[in-house]
Amino acid sequence: MAFKLNVNGHTSTVDVPGDMPLLWVLRDVLDLKGAKYGCGIGQCAACTVHLNGKPAKACLTPVSAVGTQAVTTIEGLSADGTHPVQVAWQDIDVPQCGYCQAGQIMSAVALLAKTPKPTDKDIDSAMNGNLCRCGTYVRIRKAIHKAAELTTNASAKTVQVAGKE
Repeated sequence: MAFKLNVNGHTSTVDVPGDMPLLWVLRDVLDLKGAKYGCGIGQCAACTVHLNGKPAKACLTPVSAVGTQAVTTIEGLSADGTHPVQVAWQDIDVPQCGYCQAGQIMSAVALLAKTPKPTDKDIDSAMNGNLCRCGTYVRIRKAIHKAAELTTNASAKTVQVAGKE
């Protein structure tokens, strides 16, 4: 069956079975390898993408359920890795093996969109379910706080520049 998807701002038509998980459509059909297969049962969140800005586990989402929702993968955050969360992840040196990090980043981006200045409790709650075998949770929390600062500082500069024009 043919499905029209909006992935990272681009429309693609894929001819796949309706029950095919979005993860396999992204990885095997559209060649977007950022979302990872970790467990296949929605327990690790390595496959996290956004559907209309909300985190979703692509391994559990059948392509037929996507409809007209905008799908954003880690590849769609920025063309050059300059999204504030990606910058913070690099500055704090979060990844160890890196396998879970795309899912971690996508969950962090969704959190910051909803809660621009999260507390540790907000972070722990939002990131609950994103598993990291290497145990980089302390660095992840630190990077989310840094990304919040970077986002706030960027917004402040934009307001200042806009006010001078």
